[in-house]
Amino acid sequence: MSGVPPQVMIVMGSQSDEQVVKDALDTLDRLGVPHEVHIASAHRTPERVARLAREAKDRGIRVVIAAAGAAAHLAGVIAAHTILPVIGIPIVSPIYAGLDALLSMVQMPRGVPVATVSANGAQNAALLAAEILAISDPALASKLDAMRQEMAESVDAADAKMRNERT
Repeated sequence: MSGVPPQVMIVMGSQSDEQVVKDALDTLDRLGVPHEVHIASAHRTPERVARLAREAKDRGIRVVIAAAGAAAHLAGVIAAHTILPVIGIPIVSPIYAGLDALLSMVQMPRGVPVATVSANGAQNAALLAAEILAISDPALASKLDAMRQEMAESVDAADAKMRNERT
């Protein structure tokens, strides 16, 4: 995807979120969705977060994924500075198991939406971003259809294996 302008921007609140975000990166790579990644903190680098959000659309970004734990204001701050769709990934913390981050994302005020996936749900965030892009990209829609078919076949194979082992 080198040389292709990114369509998805992933912003994580700290480097410690990278292990979770890897699932989103792998999924976007598999689907061939060009993307970029940044580390920026809503609290420690608020001007940088605001700039990334404000400039994203002009750079060709079409969807933003924001991963953060604890207070998890990153997705909301980004959403406040752009009209692009923002998908939040609540990162599981050792103290509250991600509930704190989840609540920060799902309790956005009226008029500033953030779509939110499950705690540590980076793959689903990437799939949701791809589905948004696939509305106007038939080739990407076909890749998503194929991925869904592979998932169904995997379940069918596991079912057949279990039934054969039990007989």
